Amino acid sequence: MLDVTRLRVLVAVARYGSVTAAARKLNYAQPSVSHHLARLEAETGTKLIQRAGRGIRLTDAGRLLAERAAEVIGRLDAAENELAAYTGLRAGRLRLAAFPSALGTIVPAAAAMLRGHQESVDLRLTEAEPPEALRMLRAGYVDVALVFRYSADPPGTAEQSDEDDGIDVSDGLREQLLLEEPVHLVTSAHDAEQAPADLAAYARCRWIAGCDRCRAHLLKQCALAGFTPKIAFTTDDYVAVQALVAADLGVSTLPALCLRAARHPGVRTAPLPGVHRYVFAVRYGDPPDPPAVKLLMDVLRAVVVPPQRPGTHGGQDTEPARVDVAGTAG
Repeated sequence: MLDVTRLRVLVAVARYGSVTAAARKLNYAQPSVSHHLARLEAETGTKLIQRAGRGIRLTDAGRLLAERAAEVIGRLDAAENELAAYTGLRAGRLRLAAFPSALGTIVPAAAAMLRGHQESVDLRLTEAEPPEALRMLRAGYVDVALVFRYSADPPGTAEQSDEDDGIDVSDGLREQLLLEEPVHLVTSAHDAEQAPADLAAYARCRWIAGCDRCRAHLLKQCALAGFTPKIAFTTDDYVAVQALVAADLGVSTLPALCLRAARHPGVRTAPLPGVHRYVFAVRYGDPPDPPAVKLLMDVLRAVVVPPQRPGTHGGQDTEPARVDVAGTAG
């Protein structure tokens, strides 16, 4: 049977890229890390690392074992954390990974509400795009991951769009749809007329694309509108996107959360009909959730669902929240 400690060392080397960085992260001496790797190679009878200049890199077999080891260790850590939570040992520690626009909107509100409910909870935050956030969740580095995709359907279904490849919600991952948000066409406020919500009207313009998934979604929407966009700039910084648009260097699309997190006065926006982004909270492992994770899920749902108006039905609302941006005309 493979030694779990040595597998942790291999995963750390794969994740942090060197023996030195892995030793620092694990609080080991560097020779100890090298010793564990050598023993693991002896246990497996396979060469797992090789020299690359002054450093090392994993062989194909090493990468395969590191990926599988991360999943196994993630399950072990999840089991340990759940048991610790129920026995009261670490009920107050929570780790959340989220993409940037969620960190600028949903997460601060949830963190404040969480502190109001339970001051003893220690919430740790990590910025990560969806694929990395799910890898961290599987490996046990975080308890909950906030991710997005441009389809409400689970990955692997016919309705799932190509830009969501790599976001695999399966094999022990459980997702909760938190909200759906419109995607907006973003144009310069210097334009003489209000931006029409029609991509085809901007077929001859230069375009500003975002992250890989957002870029793929933009290409798909433009194809549906009958053209291929001329992409002049690519950045996953939604503040930079708006600044480039405000400077008349191109047009773009942004989800509502990006505009809520930071709104440039020099842009105009218009929601694209029928185009949405979906935000999910994802957990790993079988239910029930530990009490601290359950509390975090409760506050995440609370901050995205608007308060019920007096006189409305008092039953539980099972629909995801829908968000928009006020003042989109200017």
